[in-house]
Amino acid sequence: MKRANNEKLKRFLAEEAKAVGFDLMAVTTPDAIPQAGERLRQYLTDRHHGTMEWMEETAERRASPSTLWPEVRSIIMLAMNYGPQEDPLAVLKRRDRAAISVYAQNRDYHDIIKGKLKQIASRFAARAGGDVKVFVDTAPVMEKPLAAAAGIGWQGKHTNLVSREFGSWLFLGSIFTTAELPPDEPETDHCGSCRACLDICPTQAFPAPYRLDARRCISYLTIEHKGPIAPEFRKALGNRIYGCDDCLSVCPWNKFAEEAHEAKLRAREDLKAPRLEALLALDDAAFRALFSGSPVKRIGRDRFLRNALIAAGNSGDRTLLPQVEKLLGDPSPLVRGAAVWALGQLAEPQIFIKLRKRLAASEMDDTVLDEWRTAEQ
Repeated sequence: MKRANNEKLKRFLAEEAKAVGFDLMAVTTPDAIPQAGERLRQYLTDRHHGTMEWMEETAERRASPSTLWPEVRSIIMLAMNYGPQEDPLAVLKRRDRAAISVYAQNRDYHDIIKGKLKQIASRFAARAGGDVKVFVDTAPVMEKPLAAAAGIGWQGKHTNLVSREFGSWLFLGSIFTTAELPPDEPETDHCGSCRACLDICPTQAFPAPYRLDARRCISYLTIEHKGPIAPEFRKALGNRIYGCDDCLSVCPWNKFAEEAHEAKLRAREDLKAPRLEALLALDDAAFRALFSGSPVKRIGRDRFLRNALIAAGNSGDRTLLPQVEKLLGDPSPLVRGAAVWALGQLAEPQIFIKLRKRLAASEMDDTVLDEWRTAEQ
């Protein structure tokens, strides 16, 4: 009787998930990823997390769902397709434009997913009794291993979750519950001998299949990294100013949205391929207005301009020089330093030398002075 009732609860969950817009729902147990803790410890030991100190601080809770919440008995994993309608790599050839990762071209998915999870969790709790907790990826939950254990997909060689139905384009969320639900079977790894995601990486961020060194990853460099981007990676960034979709885009399991299932979030037209010229002109108020409700807003205007200036330097477009020169006097050292590099890529040597004589003499920030000293001319 109890088993039949639990199966009924699970069907109820699947119906509720579909009703609010999730594409996949599956269940696993809190002890389903025993290897995750050791893999996380090795990742941290190798320093592959870069400056993301929060990963070290939450490692114990992240390694085991039961440590995060001892009362949990079942974990409900949910996934929402956000696949693009068009090839996101096409914008990389348009050097006067900026490439923003597909997931960030609309509203912040954390807000969208969490609201939907709360709807499902409250209805489930009302029917099943017991307690529930909802998590999106800002919490110390290893969502990808749990989703793989639940059978939603498998972690590909690029370390992201891959689904046979939706490829690499899935937002994940979880509901922890004290209710005991029948778990689903894990998904099998279907990568085979394919290494397309590894070979396309512009910065060689994968030291081996299924391992990512975030310190070399463009998503990390443009979003998480707070200081100047190391010169060795700047050319490889191209016009990617927020995240990178290369390894996701080439996965052979992908289907563009119009060929398969409709993605739940449509890209804003003004964020698909914005002009670098317009982005370089953003002050703080304009940046906040443009990216209101977008995850891009979280990195702040200075980091965003750092990225846009590197894209400008890679563009070969000398019509951007007036804006680059203006940003040499920006209040932020991070912006000024990136502007020096962009100037070195775009300006004629005599112009660069003239500006260096005038501006470097009064520069007080060591990182910006280093840019003036080492700029290519």
